[in-house]
Amino acid sequence: MSNRTLILEDGMVFEGKAFGASPSGVGEVVFQTGMTGYQEMLSDPSYCDQMIVLTNPLIGNYGVNRDDYETTRPLAKALIVREVCETPSNFRSTKALPEALDELGIPGLSGIDTRMLTRHLRSRGVMRGMLVDGEFVLEEVLETIVATPERRDQVERASTKSAVIIPGEGPRIVLVDFGAKLGITRELVRRGCEVVIVPHDATAKDVLRHEPNGVMLSNGPGDPKDVPSALTLIQELSSKVPIFGICLGHQLIALAHGADTFKLPFGHRGANHPVKDIRTGKVSITSQNHGYAVDETSLPGKSLEVTHIAINDGTVEGIKHSTLPIFSVQYHPEASPGPTDANDLFDEFMTLTHTGGNV
Repeated sequence: MSNRTLILEDGMVFEGKAFGASPSGVGEVVFQTGMTGYQEMLSDPSYCDQMIVLTNPLIGNYGVNRDDYETTRPLAKALIVREVCETPSNFRSTKALPEALDELGIPGLSGIDTRMLTRHLRSRGVMRGMLVDGEFVLEEVLETIVATPERRDQVERASTKSAVIIPGEGPRIVLVDFGAKLGITRELVRRGCEVVIVPHDATAKDVLRHEPNGVMLSNGPGDPKDVPSALTLIQELSSKVPIFGICLGHQLIALAHGADTFKLPFGHRGANHPVKDIRTGKVSITSQNHGYAVDETSLPGKSLEVTHIAINDGTVEGIKHSTLPIFSVQYHPEASPGPTDANDLFDEFMTLTHTGGNV
């Protein structure tokens, strides 16, 4: 392996070894605490333009297979690990992680102290960084990071470009694709739904033309305030059809009804985040991947009620409309990867599509 270095915008340097594809510019460096599921993480569109630091020390030991991808076009900027396994052992494996990364065009960095890097990001907050092969001049790299503008088109790049219909005998669900994981579609198909996937910039007229029984607002990358067209869509659909939002979809529902969102210092990314349903007291262990959250102080007077909170930091993890059949969660009930404690939220949505009643 050749030398490869991660340089953070604050000047911190982590020297390691290269694997996967060649470096491809500046990205936001974030950490993920899941012990398994690296293939699903890499292919989650919500990681668009992000360099993923995995806190589990050994990555790649069970290889990669064709069935565990969450999108056909992974958009992660890089994968950063303590140790990468080049000789996986699993009956489902078809190739090693370094080979898969090379094919996907995603660079990898191994051999660094990911514990130190994670602690640094926890104390300073996530920040932008750049991977460099071979020798470099630190000042020049830092100048490049500063001069590189932050992209605001992640949702556009992650979304489907045209409508896709998956036949089914059950309720017809329109899934608005802001960067949807395939796991959401799988859960709807499991329940017999006919799924119509539409682009992120679909209008209410586009959606209603399909005569849906319900609308799903998917997860996706970036700042929810970079998708203003979605707010108009949600406002025009709110009184016409049941709506279920996940992750970015959850944040967009809040914004569409007058609430606010903010960026978290280092986000929630992992498969072991406890969330409490404040209506029942039940705690679920959830899969999460987000860098923004709904501002609870902005909710009073907005016809939105908090239903779930994060036990770790008290942030909003779920809301519902006080009179309309609309609800959302910040975490991922479809898992992929992670626990399936919250999978029954899809069943709640199915009930809404049949009854039109509130949650």
